[in-house]
Amino acid sequence: MDLKLEAIVLPVSDVDRAKNFYEAAGFRLDVDNTFSDDYRLVHFTPPGSACSILFGKGMISVAPGSVQGLYLIVSDVEEARAELVGRGIKVSEVFHDAGGLLHHGHTAGDAVHRGAGQERIAGPHPDRTSYASYATFSDPDGNGWLLQEITQRQPGR
Repeated sequence: MDLKLEAIVLPVSDVDRAKNFYEAAGFRLDVDNTFSDDYRLVHFTPPGSACSILFGKGMISVAPGSVQGLYLIVSDVEEARAELVGRGIKVSEVFHDAGGLLHHGHTAGDAVHRGAGQERIAGPHPDRTSYASYATFSDPDGNGWLLQEITQRQPGR
């Protein structure tokens, strides 16, 4: 059985503001349909991704900005960060963490699998090990994204 994650619904407070943000970030606009005064669907796909995001009006009842830990996998975190910054997106500096917790056999970052207050170390991981270098950004509502550098996948991935 194949189970393919196709879309994630993001809670936003202002659909047009979110649409402008994701267009600026370079996501591809796939759909923007208004079905009624109470229902609008906006669908974007990040470049190179098989999974899309959806947001709009009348779609989800959780608080705007409550989705965290959305991973965008990149082959070069510094290059991806620079492109987003060049598009006007506020992105954290590239970091790796101080260690202590292993994830896929490597030191992990803090976005989802690390607790609050875990020390970030400036710059990419010194060995540029896959799964170990990060940068973060949020949309205007605070939905949280993480760039994670992966150049070599774990076996079976």
